Amino acid sequence: MNPYLRVLAYAKPYGRHLCAAMLCMVVFSLSTGATVWVALPFLQTLFAGETAPETVMTPAADPLEEKTGIAAWRETLKHRTNDLIGQDDRIETLKRLCGIILLLLVVKNAAGYLQGFFMAFAENGLIRDLRNDLYSHLHQLSLSYFHRERTGELISRLTYDVLKINGTISAAFGTLVKEPLLVLVHLGIILLLSWQLTLASLVLLPFSVLIITAAGKRLRRTSTESQESMADLTATIQETVAGMRVVKAFSMETFEIRKFRAQTQAFFRTLLRLTHMHNLAGPVTEILGGVVGLAILWYGGRQVLEGRLLAPEDFLTFFVALFSMLKPLKELGQVNNRIQEGVAAAQRVFSVIDTPPEVVDAPGATPLTEFRDAIRLRNVSFRYADGPMVLKNISLEVRKGEILAIVGPSGGGKSTLTDLIIRFYDPASGGIEVDGRDLRTITTASLRARMGIVTQDVVLFNDTVRNNIAYGLEDIPSPRIQAAAVAANADEFIRRLPQGYGTRIGERGVRLSGGQRQRIAIARAILKDPEILIFDEATSALDTESEMLVQEALDRLMSGRTTFVIAHRLSTVQHAHRVIVIDHGEMVESGTHASLVAAGGIYGKLYALQFK
Repeated sequence: MNPYLRVLAYAKPYGRHLCAAMLCMVVFSLSTGATVWVALPFLQTLFAGETAPETVMTPAADPLEEKTGIAAWRETLKHRTNDLIGQDDRIETLKRLCGIILLLLVVKNAAGYLQGFFMAFAENGLIRDLRNDLYSHLHQLSLSYFHRERTGELISRLTYDVLKINGTISAAFGTLVKEPLLVLVHLGIILLLSWQLTLASLVLLPFSVLIITAAGKRLRRTSTESQESMADLTATIQETVAGMRVVKAFSMETFEIRKFRAQTQAFFRTLLRLTHMHNLAGPVTEILGGVVGLAILWYGGRQVLEGRLLAPEDFLTFFVALFSMLKPLKELGQVNNRIQEGVAAAQRVFSVIDTPPEVVDAPGATPLTEFRDAIRLRNVSFRYADGPMVLKNISLEVRKGEILAIVGPSGGGKSTLTDLIIRFYDPASGGIEVDGRDLRTITTASLRARMGIVTQDVVLFNDTVRNNIAYGLEDIPSPRIQAAAVAANADEFIRRLPQGYGTRIGERGVRLSGGQRQRIAIARAILKDPEILIFDEATSALDTESEMLVQEALDRLMSGRTTFVIAHRLSTVQHAHRVIVIDHGEMVESGTHASLVAAGGIYGKLYALQFK
């Protein structure tokens, strides 16, 4: 579907506001035309000699044509205007004219204000809905998508690109309705006054259309480049701020500044090209209109001076109406540019919305209401995209309440195995079952609702300690949050913070130590009270004291729960019910800690290296 039409489809819920805006545009255009029509009688009344009041708009002497057709309509309208305006004397006529013009100005500006309000409501509502849909779809996409895409790129599409689409809406429902109406009203006036001069005025119109169309095609390409440059800028800012510790540690400030300046220069160049093309159509249209106007002024003026074609007041009305058309024509000259910019942005936004999630529930999937028996992996193999196999024919059963430790050399596939159990990915072959049901027949939300995850790289939010522990849970009483913190060995340090549980901890919890962040994450898992736990290197980056506190909290949390523990420090897995060793994607060993140490295999060698 055309991106432009897809954007307009989002306007459907705002049909009433758009209809009201269009009605206001009609009123605005008609009152504008009426203002032009009565402005010249005002001048004639003010500056004419002792003209009879009933001839405020003198019928044109036109010896060259019979009073039929357009000429008859013109004379009829002029007589009716005379009847509306004309009074017993010139002062009274002037009063009536002033009152009518004031009324027209009030109606025109009230209609303009209401049209702007209704359009703003529809535009901003549409942008809000589109941004919400994009953000919601991002949450539906699989984890692999975020591994491929840059965070700054996605932020740019959510902010800059969506905002660019706003111009498309105002162009479609504002400019493309209001300005043509104004053109039609003024065109009607000049046609009514002289169809010959009107036809002569439209000679150069096809040239304007050709120039505007050519500029629009080039503008879309440049607009896409501009949006991509903004995405690069956003990505660089996001990555640099997030990695500021590394930048400073390696003294790379100059390097990062130089890279950023190169990107801002590239963005500057694309904006200049964009501005150049964006502003080209308007001046071209206005210059062509000016040429036409001057030609009409010269030709029509001669006809008037020679007493042919039009009466002087009619020619003056014609000329004012013709030049009143220039502004809406200039706006129409630029509308294609704004639409092309919006279409380029819409293509980038819809490219995300149209990306299908790789992990989806099977048709008819049902919730997991209870975990009763075991998790089974049957000949599970997995690869990322078209890469080599990361896991190969893994078969495994973990009973309810069992603690399974997963160890092995780095890059062997340990974290990938637990990612499959969480269903961040689906296996390339084989299957994973919970209580005999394939994960794909279980709704993903219900599966993950029964799982708690604590990783080495703890993700905390720039919020209070209380809200980080109760993440995703509403109306949790404070005693329950504090009880979870106590169980996680976190209550003591939390109470020492400036505002206790109400202390904001900074982005990603930067105001806390590594051990403190881990204990907040464990408190979060305890409060969720999951049946299945996954610990991925939860203590590997901690000092001895912090590890002891965290491990103590983990032991409390694991009690009675089905637990998968990935660990490099084998001291943390000695009490697991079973240990498996993953090496090069294969499960090469399985048994208890004692039996594997005695066997002297890979696990025994790793244990000997750590405790040598």
